[in-house]
Amino acid sequence: MATASDTPVLDTLAAMTIDSVERCGMDDASLILTRIAALAAMDAPAISYLAHVDPAVKANLTLEQVQDVLVAIAPVVGTARVMAAAGHITEALGFTVAVAEADAEAIAKGETRSRGKS
Repeated sequence: MATASDTPVLDTLAAMTIDSVERCGMDDASLILTRIAALAAMDAPAISYLAHVDPAVKANLTLEQVQDVLVAIAPVVGTARVMAAAGHITEALGFTVAVAEADAEAIAKGETRSRGKS
């Protein structure tokens, strides 16, 4: 029988992550970038990205690499998910994912117009 823990959910998630890493043949950077792409695709909250802060730092990931992943998946997962992911990554990983202000404003204006608000 398993011993009781003060953090059973976190312990379980950590064990699942360790098992996944041990069974995966990807290098650390590719693994974290793949996971970031998956989190973006499923519209994960910022806290889900938080588990990847330390591994991202250890893998020496750059802002440009994370941005490249978001650019690569944008046509597949869509604008809303990529924009949400950029915000969540910024919050969780502590660096800003660049989004051109003009593009963001154009998107916002287009959404406002499509809802009939001027």
